Amino acid sequence: MTEEEIYAFDRLGYLVLPGFLTGDQVGILGEAVDRLETHALEHVTLPPRKVSAWGSDYHVNEELGYHVKGERAEGKTLIIEDFWNADPAFDLLLDHEPTTRYIHGVVQGHATINNSEIRIRYKGNQSGTHQPTGPKYTYDYNADGIDCRMVRFVYFVHDVSEEQGAFCVVPSSHKSNLPSPYGNDPDLEPEMLSLEVKAGDAILFTERLRHGGVTNRSDQVRKTIHVGYGPYWLMSQNIATMDEPQHILDRTRERLSKAQNRLFEPWAKNQ
Repeated sequence: MTEEEIYAFDRLGYLVLPGFLTGDQVGILGEAVDRLETHALEHVTLPPRKVSAWGSDYHVNEELGYHVKGERAEGKTLIIEDFWNADPAFDLLLDHEPTTRYIHGVVQGHATINNSEIRIRYKGNQSGTHQPTGPKYTYDYNADGIDCRMVRFVYFVHDVSEEQGAFCVVPSSHKSNLPSPYGNDPDLEPEMLSLEVKAGDAILFTERLRHGGVTNRSDQVRKTIHVGYGPYWLMSQNIATMDEPQHILDRTRERLSKAQNRLFEPWAKNQ
């Protein structure tokens, strides 16, 4: 990370990174997301089921190894977790040098993946504003620089304007000492900023930042890939497997390199 990027991330809590993925990478990932959406929609209502610790009801897909909830309908969203098992096309994000470089700039020590989800937002859907609190979400700055716990990359496989349901943030809110007095409707919150992006762009942000997604008022289905990172001792932060070991199938581990596998290792194996 450059000095300017470190300053901006510390001050604002996020970075917009233009052209973070190549055109070829965007094509590969976009096609993989489309394939997985089609498969997930065919299975989302079927057994086997899992009710997460947070009360969400998921379909557990034993064929491709993912968890999914939601539906394709106006105002709705489809969330597919653990997509690494479903398609090796996503592996390019595990070997993505720019991603690694930025994560090392904001997470101290050995960082691992704790969240992996594809969010597919249909017309009329919004992602309610939220700002997690607690020890898993802290943002600090010390003698070694920025020290985040949970951070997230959002990768964009198509353009997203404000009209198309842009990711949105309240800049610098990660340093607020008070809970927000506003509700969870991002369209109504003062100081909420929509971050418009192009295909291939990425957004990196601390989960301590107040964030969400404005209403998708267009006919475009909004598709994004989310990968969360944090200290090695954090277990899964996917809703379906919250605080469990990462749901990585044996056949997936056999496909991945040693370095890629280490991104999913539970804390005991990294001591």
